[in-house]
Amino acid sequence: MSCSINLKDISYKKDEKILFENISFDLGHKEKIAIIGKNGVGKSTLLKIIAGLKNQNSGTIDIFHNRINKKEDYEKYRDEIAYLPQDIDNFFLSITVIEDVMFSLLALGVKKDEAYKKSLDILKSLDILHLENRVIYDLSGGEKKLVALAAILVKEPKILLLDEPTNNLDEDSEKKLIDILNNIEKSMIIISHQKTFIDSLVTKIYILEEKTLKVY
Repeated sequence: MSCSINLKDISYKKDEKILFENISFDLGHKEKIAIIGKNGVGKSTLLKIIAGLKNQNSGTIDIFHNRINKKEDYEKYRDEIAYLPQDIDNFFLSITVIEDVMFSLLALGVKKDEAYKKSLDILKSLDILHLENRVIYDLSGGEKKLVALAAILVKEPKILLLDEPTNNLDEDSEKKLIDILNNIEKSMIIISHQKTFIDSLVTKIYILEEKTLKVY
């Protein structure tokens, strides 16, 4: 199986306390997996390590079969890996929805007209085109989550790392998110406490407990 990500013997400790150790798994091409576990066991930390936002104490990470040895190695894949944090209140970089979705494209040097068109297309695909000119901080929790998703999808990443994507979503918004993610053909790692949510999306579930990762 072609792998998007391969983890081998990943360990992490904080203040001399081992959070997890010897974690290994593969994420296949366009495969969707979930990681569950109790609060505080290190799920979000593991996702940040995969995203290149934290350093593991030991072990190796390969992305598209290329070894990642240092933070600079991640830069080659920065636009191919999209990370959506659990708390998105500090995620946004602009005032309005359309400005925020366009932001990363403009930063990459995409011309304004093209960035605007791509941003409208992604808003339309997520059924939130009507939010185009809204101020982000006036939106509901569910609307903010979809705008944040639009902001990472507009760069057309190959891998999505989603930390508790259903936080602050009502039942209707959660169903909408399930439909959206089911129709996205990308590799995904999803952290969630919502068993019904991940059962609707993933092909494999891991549980992080007792400092290690096991197939659930």
